[in-house]
Amino acid sequence: MRLILTAAAIAALPLTVLAQDDDPIHQAVEARHGFYQMLAINMGTLAGMAKGDIAYDEAAASTAAANIEALTKYDLPGLFIEGSESGKAEDSAAKPDIWANLDDFRAKFAGLGEAAAGASEAVKGGAENVGPVVGKLGEACKACHDKYREKS
Repeated sequence: MRLILTAAAIAALPLTVLAQDDDPIHQAVEARHGFYQMLAINMGTLAGMAKGDIAYDEAAASTAAANIEALTKYDLPGLFIEGSESGKAEDSAAKPDIWANLDDFRAKFAGLGEAAAGASEAVKGGAENVGPVVGKLGEACKACHDKYREKS
């Protein structure tokens, strides 16, 4: 009997983890982290090539830029739900200003999409073409981060 109870208790442990994942604020913050991680990996590839730290590889540059283009088509602002700001949600760096200026926040994200548009073609033809793309993308990221992201 004791073995059955122990087995049942151990089997129930994953359910407690799943119950925590049902929190929409936690899910939104985690999804944002995933989005930014994918963005960072691809930006890292491009930035490395622009700096000369990574050998220029046209196919890899184009793929990284295409990935960024695809990411900007996702509705990231939709993951910024009320209650998921810094100080209220664990691991969030989102400033409360986002919700007071939601249209501007959305416009800044749209600016990233504009900066990314055509990037997969623009990075082709040589390492010298990567830097300007990284610059445009970096400016778009900075415009949003300066206003809506807590400094860490």
